[in-house]
Amino acid sequence: MTANDLTLEDLGWRACFSEQLSADESARCHPVRVMAVHRGKIAVSGAGSQGFVAPHIPGADPTDDHPTVGDWLLVDGATEAPVRVLRRMNLFKRRAPGDPKREQMIAANVDTLFIVASCNQDFSVARLERYLVLTREVGVSPIIVLTKADLADDPQSFAAAARALEPGLRIEIVNARDPTDVARLGSWCGPGQTVALLGSSGVGKSTLVNSLRGSDDLATQAIRARDATGKHTTTVREMHRLAGGGWLLDTPGMRELQLADAAAGISEVFDDFVLAAESCRFSDCAHDREPGCAVRAALDDGSLTAERFDRWRKLTAEEAAKNARPGSRRR
Repeated sequence: MTANDLTLEDLGWRACFSEQLSADESARCHPVRVMAVHRGKIAVSGAGSQGFVAPHIPGADPTDDHPTVGDWLLVDGATEAPVRVLRRMNLFKRRAPGDPKREQMIAANVDTLFIVASCNQDFSVARLERYLVLTREVGVSPIIVLTKADLADDPQSFAAAARALEPGLRIEIVNARDPTDVARLGSWCGPGQTVALLGSSGVGKSTLVNSLRGSDDLATQAIRARDATGKHTTTVREMHRLAGGGWLLDTPGMRELQLADAAAGISEVFDDFVLAAESCRFSDCAHDREPGCAVRAALDDGSLTAERFDRWRKLTAEEAAKNARPGSRRR
């Protein structure tokens, strides 16, 4: 199927988007989906058409209405100028690296998230936890995909560490270079479905995309042998068509994930600590040396671990600091 043969449903159109269009907009505009974000322009595709449009919408709030990959955008039928971004099903975002006052949009309108990590020394439980918080915050189903299984002596040990993060978490161990091995991931990539990939540089996201597509279009790079750290390969956020009718939304690797508006996600991923804290004697307990601290009691008896406690405190401290900044609530 070529780009000119695609229908809106093929691109992931839902009833929730149709319901947002007024009669006037339906008459003079048509929807397109943002397929890639480049500097100075964005690539879009609609029913029977594809091309580029300007990345900025005249008169729009750049914080809320700037299009990101996965968005549905209304464009004027006569001028092809962007009119507005349709209300999203969900939006992945983070605090911009180096500028905590600014938020950076990652992807929109995602059905499933593949959290990609590698079975080597770059594997990080804390990083996976942050991705899970991000996923739970926006209400998207996460799948942890462990790559480079063919290079690991004991890939199951990495899977066990990932499973310990959350009961019932789906884990898939794959050799990203083997299309047959990654084919089972295709069950989440059916017609009109959008799967986003998040992970740090060098974990094999581009290789995974190539295998799922049955091509080698995306450039890949070897990791550094001394520390198993990867290099950036993907430089733009982009959607890739799969033979099964779904879309893979690839993103540049992120070594740093500073969360934005993540209180609900933190509470869900660390619900065991939240529940324990509800039994503390004081409602403002800092879980340090206060009497009657239920969290400390759980740490002492081993029902909660010190490692997760440290990560929970770090994430909640980041969230509190963000909300304390002037103007954060207004934004």
